[in-house]
Amino acid sequence: MFSLISKSNNARLGCFSTLHGDIQTPIFMPVGTQATVKGVTPRQLDEIEAQIILGNTYHLNLRPGSKLIQDLGGLHKFMNWDKPILTDSGGFQVFSLSSLRKITEDGIHFKSHLDGQKLFLSPQSCYQIQAELGTDIAMVLDECPPFPCDKDACELAVDRTIRWAKEFLTHAEDGGFIESGHHVFGIIQGSTYSDLRVSCSQALAEMPFSGYAIGGVSVGEPEEEMIKQVSYCLPQMPSNKPRYVMGVGTPVQLLKMIGLGADMFDCVMPTRLARHANVFTPTGIINLRNEKFKRDERPIMEANNYTCKNFSRAYLRHLLMSNELLASTLLSIHNLHFFLDLMREAREHIASNDYDTWSSSWINNYLNL
Repeated sequence: MFSLISKSNNARLGCFSTLHGDIQTPIFMPVGTQATVKGVTPRQLDEIEAQIILGNTYHLNLRPGSKLIQDLGGLHKFMNWDKPILTDSGGFQVFSLSSLRKITEDGIHFKSHLDGQKLFLSPQSCYQIQAELGTDIAMVLDECPPFPCDKDACELAVDRTIRWAKEFLTHAEDGGFIESGHHVFGIIQGSTYSDLRVSCSQALAEMPFSGYAIGGVSVGEPEEEMIKQVSYCLPQMPSNKPRYVMGVGTPVQLLKMIGLGADMFDCVMPTRLARHANVFTPTGIINLRNEKFKRDERPIMEANNYTCKNFSRAYLRHLLMSNELLASTLLSIHNLHFFLDLMREAREHIASNDYDTWSSSWINNYLNL
């Protein structure tokens, strides 16, 4: 399933096999919460060499419903995407809707943010929804503690996360999900308590997951704390399985975490910032609404994507100032390509065994140090 091809100190070059193709790691995964990456077509994602995208269990079960998607041929056919898909468990969404949910030992009772309908998410139902979606990689149901979090409450959340992970895995095994070639990843929790992070990592490592994720980061804690917790978890995670840091992050954060041994990442940042006129460049983020770009004939940067090969900063600014929908699409294409191309460069430098030197130089240039 996962082949570790080479290393450059702790940075890892790998290949993870799924039912819908191989994933070269390190990799960034565009977020397609509602069976779509906002503003971007599947063809455009393919053109910028996206290898895998995300869907979301919580949102897709609310609408249009996992059974409807199953009846229409599964999530891949439904959204016309023939490459791998990872579906989040929905645990983070329930966490973010804290005023609408109640956590019990058996699962999470919550109200739909759409219509107030009462719903219940358990390890079994979370598995069943993802099985009906036909996802390549299913994430277990977990409890994501807030930041800050009392340690006693965090310990209870970790205990539930471990127990729910085991239950989810049992349902996936009994249902033939794993036997038929699908994957299940466990999720490590523990907030900013390093001892809880380590114990959760070790407990999950004893279970036969296809991969392991670090959850509950980038939920309000300082960046330094986030990196520290990731650094505690990664050495506890099996070296022969992919390591996924959920919901991150900036280009600098990704490079730092790759240097620690992480393989997979996702974040809404590229498309979200694009919708607010912000684009990534090797020397930092620029806002194209700025007056100084009104006559700028240059592309955002020299890059091999549709936006940069065809349009000037001046034209993109015009679209933004005119509130044209095309602006979001073109800027999203660029930002997603920026992240994916950064991962391609990282893979090349791991293969060349100079990752740490290259990444340090790249980060200094990006931060204008």
